[in-house]
Amino acid sequence: MPGSGGPIWLAAGLRTPFVQVDGPFAGRDSLALSVPVVQAMAQQASGPIDCGVWGAVVGNLAYTNLAREIWLDAKLDPHVPTFTTVMQCSTSMVAAFEAAGMLGERRAALALVGGVESMSQVEFGLGMNFSVWLRRLFQAKSAGDRLHILRKLRPSDIRLYVPEVKNRVTGRSMGEHTEDMAKDWAITRQEEDALALDSHRRAVAAGDRGFFVPLGGVAKDHFPRRDTSLEKLARLKPAFDRKSGRGTITAGNSSPLTDGAAGLWVATDEGLARLPASLPRVRMIDFELAAIDIFHEGLLMAPVTAIPRLLARHGLAYEDIALWEIHEAFSAQVACHIKALQDKDFVRAKAGLDNNFGRFPVERMNPNGGSVALGHPFAATGARILSQAIKELAALPAGSRAVVSICADGGLGTVALLEC
Repeated sequence: MPGSGGPIWLAAGLRTPFVQVDGPFAGRDSLALSVPVVQAMAQQASGPIDCGVWGAVVGNLAYTNLAREIWLDAKLDPHVPTFTTVMQCSTSMVAAFEAAGMLGERRAALALVGGVESMSQVEFGLGMNFSVWLRRLFQAKSAGDRLHILRKLRPSDIRLYVPEVKNRVTGRSMGEHTEDMAKDWAITRQEEDALALDSHRRAVAAGDRGFFVPLGGVAKDHFPRRDTSLEKLARLKPAFDRKSGRGTITAGNSSPLTDGAAGLWVATDEGLARLPASLPRVRMIDFELAAIDIFHEGLLMAPVTAIPRLLARHGLAYEDIALWEIHEAFSAQVACHIKALQDKDFVRAKAGLDNNFGRFPVERMNPNGGSVALGHPFAATGARILSQAIKELAALPAGSRAVVSICADGGLGTVALLEC
């Protein structure tokens, strides 16, 4: 990988099952969900782990450096530096990029990275005016001071902060933004439902052949549906655009809110030697980050800028990639990406490239299912999708390549180029 001084390897990690909100993990916060994953992965290493990076999108008022709290609760070596990162749905993917930048000769050799989301345990907060009032009340030094502060409280100050799955700047949900993208790119309900059905069928088949080996005392992921069909998907009503008569995004072709945690290994040659030889591993050749204008370019479209730039640096076309793992926030978003990647004028305008990247091989995409079928615990998805890509790619002929792509709230995108 450029700038690393030697090859950077990714090795498949472990994860919990991905389950529905208020399901079997309802009693576990992000810390409790993560500790068993980190402990199980640490047991795989025959030598020291040099650093740890972990993240969650939904914060907790009790701690700020989640990664450090996980490390200490897992009873691992306290001398290992551990820090928390966040980049919305790309969190644990960017954790791998950050770790890769810290590895090299005479430095760290092995990093454990990952992410978690406990959507069952989302904390509500106090509004800022009420929080400031309470702080001043607690700090009052006399009964007179407390009485004075008590008189200043206004009913309008007593508010709760309730987290929502919305973009702060626009005030709109991911689904609402993606409905706009679907209309801009003329994506049909039938296209979206077909992609969703493929995701479920492939996830079910992968589970049947033992591709997924989750931890956590729950037998399997909760969301892959063996009994779904185009007819059943077609009966679902639009979830985000219920008024225009043109809404296409439903609960069936969207990723569900999910509880889960996932990890991943990042290593140099030296670090890789500390892991079991049976663990699937591939080289991370390069990566790309991108950002777009969320008011004019489509909230989840940044990967369409990142992918061509990444491929162009290596003289590659779409058909040169044997495996495509594209995060499925919504089937509509995936369909938009596929269309945009094949639109030469769009690629020229957004990525600044005149390359002929050719046809996008959709048949090579998400062969073991994606987030629509498997679930989407925001910060854990990067580690899940990278581990899934590693395992699949490692079984392909030597020299095969994969592209892993994740869109994230805020108009962000992360993409990795892997090779076995």
